[in-house]
Amino acid sequence: MRRRSVLPSHHDDLDKGGGKPPQSRLCLLATLCVMFWVLIFYFHFSVLPSDADASTTHPVSVATEARIARADPAPDGRVSEPDDPLLAPPAVVSEPPPATLPKEEEMEQEAPTAVVVAQEEAPRREYPFQRALKTAENESDPCGGRYIYVHELPPRFNEDMLRECQRLSLWTNMCKFMSNDGLGPPLGNEEGVFSNTGWYATNQFAVDVIFGNRMKQYECLTKDSSIAAAVFVPFYAGFDVARYLWGYNTSMRDAASHDLVDWLRQRPEWNVMGGRDHFLVGGRIAWDFRRLTDQESDWGNKLLFMPAAKNMSMLVVESSPWNANDFAVPYPTYFHPAKDADVFLWQDRMRSLERPWLFSFAGAPRPGDPMSIRGQLIDQCRTSSFCKLLECDLGESKCHSPSAIMKMFQSSLFCLQPQGDSYTRRSAFDSMLAGCIPVFFHPGSAYVQYTWHLPKNYTRYSVFIPEDSIRKGNVSIEEILKSIHPDVAKQMREEVINLIPRVIYADPRSKLEALKDAFDVSVEAIINKVTQLRRDIISNSEGKDFVEENSWKYDLLEEGQRTIGPHEWDPFFSKPKDKGGDSTNSSEEAAKGAWKIEQRGQN
Repeated sequence: MRRRSVLPSHHDDLDKGGGKPPQSRLCLLATLCVMFWVLIFYFHFSVLPSDADASTTHPVSVATEARIARADPAPDGRVSEPDDPLLAPPAVVSEPPPATLPKEEEMEQEAPTAVVVAQEEAPRREYPFQRALKTAENESDPCGGRYIYVHELPPRFNEDMLRECQRLSLWTNMCKFMSNDGLGPPLGNEEGVFSNTGWYATNQFAVDVIFGNRMKQYECLTKDSSIAAAVFVPFYAGFDVARYLWGYNTSMRDAASHDLVDWLRQRPEWNVMGGRDHFLVGGRIAWDFRRLTDQESDWGNKLLFMPAAKNMSMLVVESSPWNANDFAVPYPTYFHPAKDADVFLWQDRMRSLERPWLFSFAGAPRPGDPMSIRGQLIDQCRTSSFCKLLECDLGESKCHSPSAIMKMFQSSLFCLQPQGDSYTRRSAFDSMLAGCIPVFFHPGSAYVQYTWHLPKNYTRYSVFIPEDSIRKGNVSIEEILKSIHPDVAKQMREEVINLIPRVIYADPRSKLEALKDAFDVSVEAIINKVTQLRRDIISNSEGKDFVEENSWKYDLLEEGQRTIGPHEWDPFFSKPKDKGGDSTNSSEEAAKGAWKIEQRGQN
């Protein structure tokens, strides 16, 4: 309902004024009407917008101010006021701001600042080896990610040992084995067992010099260590330990190792990763470098126990299953081809051979070792008409003849390869070179050793018969091997023949083209190891749960796997805990036993 007007009606005026309103009243009405509309417009356009601005603009300006303050802090560390007046909050004249803000308003103002802080990225740490990692991204560089830097060691660490080669062994003059870049003298082929070229009387402990000379021919050497995928230390560790094992005190045995470590730690290349990108070769079993104490009666030196040396990777012909810094590479065989064609011809020849013997064994019993099964193997071979036996304990010279050994392996379908005085023996690689399927009795003889060079699925190329079953006398080797279907045996033999390039060392004076030999496989594995380590360091994902005593289990993991657990071979690698997780008395005796073999001149 409309309100009535409080002013007098104009009808009254008309009655009193003869129909004409007075002039003064009309002016008053017009003035009042104009003032009314002025007040309406002033209220609408001035008062209401100011209130709205004061309520909506203030939180936005606080957030903006916070961004500016974090982007440009004052020199004394305080937050500076914004210079642009458009970004400052408008002054509110009506009433002063409260001394303390309500909680909701506090959260409203603090939230934008928190978001800005969360969005700020922490600076990435730069590592000196990142340049080396980036070389792998250069597709136009065939050596990208494959460069090797080689330390120029003083000659006392390598060449001087070769000049004094007569001191490298107590019983053998090693000088003749240093000829032909460490391959030894050429072998004659009177019996037609070998091919016409590439065969040498190579000493089983000559990997130091063979590997070092192969490295000189490596196609991706660099003088710039900042792009190196790995760093090679050409120290003849195996030759060094061989000089002082008998009749020398521990100080003399360790002297060169200490000297080497001191020299390396002064080099800038060492400081990049503390030596974790370095590797070297010691062509002996790991136990020769793992002396536990400083007692004169203990065996070997302690190179692999030195703190700095433990950062390096060491390539040995037999590694420790319980340690992480040594890796097994094949023993050298007698075959060192100069070109791919030599390998292909040999492989074709091994495929075409007739093999009249089901299995064979070359070796001597170990009567002083109650755990050795060699005596039982010899007994089973003697009583079988399907086995060829070459006994080496009766002074039979054929055991020391490369042609006699290779001839027997070439005529056999399976070759028995029990433990030697240590886990491994050179004979395993000689038999594979002959295309003979190896029969192992302990996983430490090959399966947990040569994981770079042999398939992890050992059933593809070998037969495994646990030692305990032989000791108990409740299995027949002949019957087990007879039960393998001929087609399966043929596939296994083909796998062995295909593995030949990976378990031989090519002639250091040349290089294979399409094929990778044991040297190539080893270098590639070291590069992959160092590259993965560097990536893990950058991503802060380095093996935090790694258990060194279970090193052998990690070596058996497939690509991408990182977690280990119980394994069927755990009983084979249990050992006393009071030895500190390293070599045991049996390992020391194994090392000494290996030297006894050398003393007898047996390969």
